[in-house]
Amino acid sequence: MKITIESIPEGSEPEIILRCNEPDENLLQLIYSLKSTSRKLIGLTGSQIYIIDPRDVFYFEAVDNKVFIYCKERVYESRLRLYELEADYGSRDFFRASKSVILNIAKIRSVHPILYGRLEALLHNGEKVLISRQYVPVLKHKLGI
Repeated sequence: MKITIESIPEGSEPEIILRCNEPDENLLQLIYSLKSTSRKLIGLTGSQIYIIDPRDVFYFEAVDNKVFIYCKERVYESRLRLYELEADYGSRDFFRASKSVILNIAKIRSVHPILYGRLEALLHNGEKVLISRQYVPVLKHKLGI
């Protein structure tokens, strides 16, 4: 793949031009991630509102009709539903790990099998998250295994 960067006059809007025969899945994911970088992830704690960088998120979890955003040291509540977060971040490093969890692949330290075809992911913050057997193929596909 050839990459060319050109300077533009000041005040001009940056433009990205892709030339390819047929866009593959990786190229489409790149395009989506470029488009979604302006999306802000909002987290709440009490009456405080925080803007969270999605790269800092370890996982999203739905518990008792509420969705929580787990970062390294803090947990925030989200007003978005889990399926909305999956739609917004699923093409990036996030994937559905179970019915109630969306996991950030970049935050996984290791994965090992446990009973009944499930996997257990050890995250960089020391937490362990279960990956349901129906979502194991999704993880393998994202990892290229």
